[in-house]
Amino acid sequence: MITLSNLAIQFGKRVLYKDVNLKFTPGNIYGVIGANGAGKSTLLRAISGDLEPNKGTIELGPGERLSVLEQDHFKYDEYKVMDTVLMGHDSLWQNMKEREALYAKPEMTEEDGNRAADLELKFAEMNGWEAESNAAQLLQNLGIKEELHEKQMSELSNTEKVRVMLAKALFGKPENLLLDEPTNDLDLDTVEWLEDYLSEIDEHQTVLVVSHDRHFLDTVSTQTIDIDFGKVTVFAGNYSFWYESSQLALRQAQNQKMKAEEKKKQLEEFIRRFSANVAKSKQTTSRKKMLERLNVEEIRPSSRKYPGIIFSMEREPGNQILEVQDLKAVDPDGTVLFDHVNFNIEKGQKVVFLSRNPKAMTALFEIINGNRKADEGTYNWGVTITTAYLPLDNTEFFNCDLNLVDWLSQYGPGNEVAMKGFLGRMLFKQEEVEKKVNVLSGGERCVV
Repeated sequence: MITLSNLAIQFGKRVLYKDVNLKFTPGNIYGVIGANGAGKSTLLRAISGDLEPNKGTIELGPGERLSVLEQDHFKYDEYKVMDTVLMGHDSLWQNMKEREALYAKPEMTEEDGNRAADLELKFAEMNGWEAESNAAQLLQNLGIKEELHEKQMSELSNTEKVRVMLAKALFGKPENLLLDEPTNDLDLDTVEWLEDYLSEIDEHQTVLVVSHDRHFLDTVSTQTIDIDFGKVTVFAGNYSFWYESSQLALRQAQNQKMKAEEKKKQLEEFIRRFSANVAKSKQTTSRKKMLERLNVEEIRPSSRKYPGIIFSMEREPGNQILEVQDLKAVDPDGTVLFDHVNFNIEKGQKVVFLSRNPKAMTALFEIINGNRKADEGTYNWGVTITTAYLPLDNTEFFNCDLNLVDWLSQYGPGNEVAMKGFLGRMLFKQEEVEKKVNVLSGGERCVV
């Protein structure tokens, strides 16, 4: 259980939220949503203790553990993969290290013996004897093969490190779990495994998840935390329920002729229909109970605004978009990422690329966008085609001190007024367009 009392967080003059009083209860998975820069990751950082709030307190249930999906992928480079996962249960890890130190002594005193006995008892209570096998199973499920378990973290790729950090967060079934973008760098099979894993949390666990993957949030969430206009509000149901119910309430608010009784009846019918669909969900029991207890007065219009993403072409494209023949990519260590890749894309087609290996997908896109040379094969864009590319890792684009307007002006025509207008359509406020790009949140970086 996590209790927030009178919580307030601000950076300079900008207030993210204040007077936040919420209790996150066991048996629930809370999907955290909000506009880019609203403070979703900041909320998790405050709960984890990584960020000191300006006001208020954060408390866990007595004796409860808190585990966090860490974002620093180099922090554990000096440790083995297995040890990194075991560190996810700090009390167990400290116990193991102290036991090792005691048993390594040439001779043990009576005091050492008594201490070792206490440690053995606590070790057994924390399921220490099954710890390594449980950690190994987590790693296997997340796609980290057994031969990597005793390797140094520094020897792993960034994608593999992400999976190890996720295993570390999940290890030992902590009572409180904070997951910030847990599906990043995971293939579809692993995402589905994570969905199944989270759907089976027990009644003693509380989970908060920040994710831009709407399908993932829909699948795992029992409740939704909406951060909007300086407020943090909890809504029953998953993302789709929040969105559809708030839009319905907004339409009702705009309909001056509809009577209060009609509005209530319409909302009750919506809840019944949505509750019936929950029967197909992995979170059936907890979510259905939540919806059954929901009062229609709790459904409120959303004040959320959505960006105006408009794709306009400079010229009408021809029929030939992209032709790829016998493409091959090999990693520097000699690993073949893909070979004999052939496809042809024509006008009007919409294509989704799937791969169990994110490195292979990145390599393909880097090649067809001219950022990497293919080891074999060719690709040809149609003569009428111009391309744009949103890379997986955008860090290098923001290693500068430019403000948003000046930064955006590097990538397209238009004067300052045009750039500000474009940023406005993407929901950047007038005072935000002067913000330095090197302080943007991860979500804001993807938007710009």
